[in-house]
Amino acid sequence: MSFLPTVIRAEHLSDFRIRIMFSDHSENTIDSREWLEGPMFEPLRNPEYFQRFFVDGGTVAWPNGADIAPETLYEVAGRKARPNTEWSRR
Repeated sequence: MSFLPTVIRAEHLSDFRIRIMFSDHSENTIDSREWLEGPMFEPLRNPEYFQRFFVDGGTVAWPNGADIAPETLYEVAGRKARPNTEWSRR
């Protein structure tokens, strides 16, 4: 990958799903359950704690220091090349 994507916006949708917009203005809705394994991600299995994510360093991160690499989020199938018009108006 010659382009290094960064997350510029993230919004909780439901359960473990996050809607993400990247620096190239593509977007994706990601179900993060598949990454919630291991001791660092254990607190994130609690839906209330999961919702405490924020954008930091170009990716989605949590207060305990857990994060998911932006290139991993970018490669998830389903990414759309154009931003959602609802977000474009914000």
